[in-house]
Amino acid sequence: NHNDSDSSLSLKKVNYIISLWTLESTQCRVCVCVCVCVCVCVSSAYKEKVKELPLVSLFCSCLNPQIAEKPTYKAEDAVDLGWCVIKDVEVIELNKRASGQAFEVILKPPSFDGVPELNTSMPQRRDPSLEEIQKKLEAAEERRKCQEAELLKHLAEKREHEREVIQKAFEENNNFIKNAKEKLEQKMEANKENREALLAAMLERLQEKDKHAEEVRKNKELKEEACR
Repeated sequence: NHNDSDSSLSLKKVNYIISLWTLESTQCRVCVCVCVCVCVCVSSAYKEKVKELPLVSLFCSCLNPQIAEKPTYKAEDAVDLGWCVIKDVEVIELNKRASGQAFEVILKPPSFDGVPELNTSMPQRRDPSLEEIQKKLEAAEERRKCQEAELLKHLAEKREHEREVIQKAFEENNNFIKNAKEKLEQKMEANKENREALLAAMLERLQEKDKHAEEVRKNKELKEEACR
């Protein structure tokens, strides 16, 4: 009973320490660390409750003593990738507490022991016969001739297209010259007709003017004779 009362009292003290730790004051946390380090070996109840404090567990490694076992590797853990043999991954649990858990991952270097022979799985390559070589040469010659024919055909089509373009441009140029010449001739003919009409009108006006002057002269002579 005395031990039970001590344990309950210790648990109450630990709960009080945890409540102090939750405060954001730095002085309170320092006091908690000092109290825990002093009382950590007094009762086992402290060890179980103080594990909830992450910083305390870092300062006091005696709270969670764990010895990493030496990893053992088995033949069935090996993975054969065809080129090399890679051992399986070794995962060791380092620390486990309420805030999280830490692991250590160990990768073994690859081993080239027992690499399968590649030459045995690959088929043997045989030398081609003279007939096969002759057929390949004939096929290559046929492909070359086809390529040359296609190239010549393409060049002929290109030249024909160029000739058509040049012929079309020549015809368009001739048509432009012809149309320009016709328009110029029409314009010159119209100007000639206008000039002839203008000259005819001027001659007619001059003739009328001379006729009028002759009539005035005759009338003047008649008046002078009548006055005598």
